[in-house]
Amino acid sequence: MADIVRKVVIPAAGLGTRFLPITKAQPKEMLPVVDKPVIQYVVEEAVKSGIDDIIIITGRNKRAIEDHFDRCIELEDKLSSSQDLTSHAYVDITDIPNIHYIRQREPKGLGDAILLTEKHCNDEPFVVLLGDTITIAPEGEPTCTSQMIQTYNKYKKSIIAIEPVPEYKIPDYGIIDGREIERNLYLIDDIIEKPPVNEAPSNLGAIGCYLFTPDIFSMLKETKPGRGGEVQLTDAIRKLKGSIGLVTNCKRYDIGDKLGWMKAFFELALQRDEFRDDLMAILREDVCGT
Repeated sequence: MADIVRKVVIPAAGLGTRFLPITKAQPKEMLPVVDKPVIQYVVEEAVKSGIDDIIIITGRNKRAIEDHFDRCIELEDKLSSSQDLTSHAYVDITDIPNIHYIRQREPKGLGDAILLTEKHCNDEPFVVLLGDTITIAPEGEPTCTSQMIQTYNKYKKSIIAIEPVPEYKIPDYGIIDGREIERNLYLIDDIIEKPPVNEAPSNLGAIGCYLFTPDIFSMLKETKPGRGGEVQLTDAIRKLKGSIGLVTNCKRYDIGDKLGWMKAFFELALQRDEFRDDLMAILREDVCGT
């Protein structure tokens, strides 16, 4: 088994039903956050972390994802002759190397989507970043993915990125049961998917960023489909021995529902110098009435 982490799997085959009607014909992963679709943030994180082999799991009505990362000669010609500053951002998109697409033909769950990549991952450790989750590291700090890779290089175990979860949100997360072995590092004994608050073993929830050893594929094959015929990733993680939970210092945005999307859009827009003052003025005038 190779030890270098150079592959990322980005599951993006979900139907996005919580965003209907906007996702009837548009992938949830292509929803804009300021001036980039959600999935571009995810891909950019992988590239910043030194990963050069990207696998995106798609499904029906996801062609827009492939088109987004593809070249458009007509647009390139227009930008090259117009001195448009957006041309640099466009080039950054199309220069991303080695993006591969695998189609999940039926909605059989996150575990099934990851299992489809076994041949491509070729017995190597690999990262999984959900296509609807954005993580932003503090200025000058390593990305969430880089922090997982650093932890893997030390322990050679699967890494689950986690964060403290408010009590009312616990039923929305996979919650770990583990013991702290270093500051912000936990040896995971179990993980429970969306438990009631009174049954949760902790307040530490998985945030949709993982680094797996190839053992996960054997665990997925042993995992029987659950409700709705879906293979649950959490059930496979429970079978892994010695997984490490990592609390990162990154800010996480969950684009899994409309409110999370709006929060991400607003907060990331406020971080941009060209928008901050105007947005604050709009808030004061139209929202606060001052």
